[in-house]
Amino acid sequence: MTTTAPAKPAVDKIWYTRCPVPTASGLAHNLGWLSDAFAARGLQVGVLQEAPPEIARHHFDHRLLGLFREGGNVPALVARSEGAPTRLIGLTWIDEGQAVLTRPDTGIASPADLAGRRIAVPAWADTRAKSFPRAMALHGFRGALALAGLTLDDVEHVEVPPTLSGRPEPDSPAPTWPGLAELAAGTVDAVYVKGARAAEEAAAIGATVAVDLDAVPDRRHRVNNGTPRPITVHERILDERPELVTDFLVQTLRAADWAATDPDGVRRILAAETHSGAEGVARAYADGFHTGLHPDLSDERLDLLAAQEDFLHRHGFLAERVDVRAWAAHEPLAAAREALARATP
Repeated sequence: MTTTAPAKPAVDKIWYTRCPVPTASGLAHNLGWLSDAFAARGLQVGVLQEAPPEIARHHFDHRLLGLFREGGNVPALVARSEGAPTRLIGLTWIDEGQAVLTRPDTGIASPADLAGRRIAVPAWADTRAKSFPRAMALHGFRGALALAGLTLDDVEHVEVPPTLSGRPEPDSPAPTWPGLAELAAGTVDAVYVKGARAAEEAAAIGATVAVDLDAVPDRRHRVNNGTPRPITVHERILDERPELVTDFLVQTLRAADWAATDPDGVRRILAAETHSGAEGVARAYADGFHTGLHPDLSDERLDLLAAQEDFLHRHGFLAERVDVRAWAAHEPLAAAREALARATP
């Protein structure tokens, strides 16, 4: 009589990576819930941002077995377009202080005033995925210009270093958001920014808001790297250990529920996650943002991600087209919701 050896698990360690932005999975990690959930499965959780370079680089290419990622859609879409074995398991939408900034002396006070002016466009980095600051600026300006019936052809593009990376140096007065130093120096007239860190640095140089994209009712003008924000997973986990994907999403949904009841707790965690202070968080994230951290795969969010995919393809950021709807796997989120409902008294 012969026996068959048990199948080797697809993963022996869970890896998690996220961008410095508000996410329910980031909250679940900070609260210790991800580690607890996977420890019950006999698995450790490693954080890519704390890993050696040969591991950390997978934040952009998503070719690490056992990896969950919640972050900007530019690297996620680029990785998928270059053949990364990923599936899309959730999308969130958090408005996080998107704006076009200027100096008080430029006279730019509306989208129409941008015509013929110099806009900061971060240069290409060494890979498409790492060129997300360029993609953000171009799409942010396109959204602003469209409000006045203008296009990117109606402004002068000034390339600036793609300096958005890492943690800012302690006590450094120099802004790290691409284009803010050039705005302060007068070599550009307008800069696209988003998030808490950029809000703090913009305030420090006296920049003023020319176009508040968060105030635009139509979400299509705010589609960008973080709107909508994808949750992706290595497809082998989904194929071979689907219960791990369910666990991850259960803790993410739990954290979103917790966030809706504890805005002060969310802001404390977010200040550390975004490498900014309480003032930057308050400027970048409007009242009530903590109630909208739940992921979904609604038709609306998939359509908005498809709009981002189309923009990235038109501007040279994708090696191949990405069929967003084919990329999405709906079953894990449905299973997580059912599991959470069963566990809730």
